[in-house]
Amino acid sequence: MENVILIVHLLLALGLIGVVLLQRSEGGGLGIGGGGAMSQRAPLTALGKLTWILAVAFIVTSITLTIISARNASGTSILDRLGTSAPAGADAPTPGLDGLDPSLLIPPPASDTDPDAPLVPRAD
Repeated sequence: MENVILIVHLLLALGLIGVVLLQRSEGGGLGIGGGGAMSQRAPLTALGKLTWILAVAFIVTSITLTIISARNASGTSILDRLGTSAPAGADAPTPGLDGLDPSLLIPPPASDTDPDAPLVPRAD
């Protein structure tokens, strides 16, 4: 179901881009070239209506995809799942330590630091 909505979403995005590019330019940037400040707004053309329909459908599919992906989320962070097992090459030297032996590095005591604290060298 998610894939179908995603394909519809992508088709709506491409259609919206095409319809906007087909519309007649009114001149200056940011909509200032369409007439004086007191002029009446021109009636909505067929391309204008189609643009609104595609835009609303695009927003609806965006919200739908967000709801679906929130329901499919497992409730845990990817970082939480990464910390559960050691990587395959755990015996390899850690890059960026400038030749230090990784066995000399110990984590600080868990009681007084946060889990994101960096490793510190042992004072042996």
